[in-house]
Amino acid sequence: MGNDRALDDLDHEILFQLSQDGRLTNVELAKRVGLTPPPCLRRVKRLEDAGIIAGYRARMDPAALGRGFEVVVAVDIGVNDLKTVDEFEGVVASYDEVIEFRRMFGRPDYFIRIAVADHAAYEEFLTRKLIGLPAITRVDSHLTMKRIKTDD
Repeated sequence: MGNDRALDDLDHEILFQLSQDGRLTNVELAKRVGLTPPPCLRRVKRLEDAGIIAGYRARMDPAALGRGFEVVVAVDIGVNDLKTVDEFEGVVASYDEVIEFRRMFGRPDYFIRIAVADHAAYEEFLTRKLIGLPAITRVDSHLTMKRIKTDD
């Protein structure tokens, strides 16, 4: 795979099938993509070795785990020194409620996706953990009305 071989249609189909169901057996995957099991397994191994397939994971139902209330938070910070930024990012990334954390170009400085049980749990998180961080100058909460498409 590496730098000398581009992905072909079979590779793309393997990736699609595994993205739909990462628990497919090699025999079932081979059947779905029109290969016999040995060459299918070799292709999957090459995709893994090349880092194209970075891993496999189970998708959880947030509501079943008591984390069905999702909020996207836009955060601006008022500091420019690297030490404070690193500390801020480390603290926010360590919170269990934070399921995605992105530093942005331009404004806002960060988007944070938070998953908690309900409105009260979000208020608790916001007031006890997020708002008190010294780097923050602005927090805008955006409540999710409906998830339309997601890769999670």
